[in-house]
Amino acid sequence: MPNVNSNDHFEGQSRINLENSVADEDLLMEHILENINTTPIGQVLKKIASLPEVRKEKVLEVRQRLTEGKYDLNERLNIVLDKVLEDLTT
Repeated sequence: MPNVNSNDHFEGQSRINLENSVADEDLLMEHILENINTTPIGQVLKKIASLPEVRKEKVLEVRQRLTEGKYDLNERLNIVLDKVLEDLTT
């Protein structure tokens, strides 16, 4: 007689389902990686991955200048938006 656990599953059935789920996820990830450069979202993700890391000291400096009212946010925002749009379109 087969062993049944408290969830009325045969022993080993949940392990097999988990293994199948992991295998399905692996296949999906392989498919995504194979086609990453051919999709718009893949191209955006590739661009994001190539961006430099965050410079924490720069972020802290800008935060301090913002709180002191010494940072022209509107002018800087326009410059940044122009750069982002340029990067996304090239």
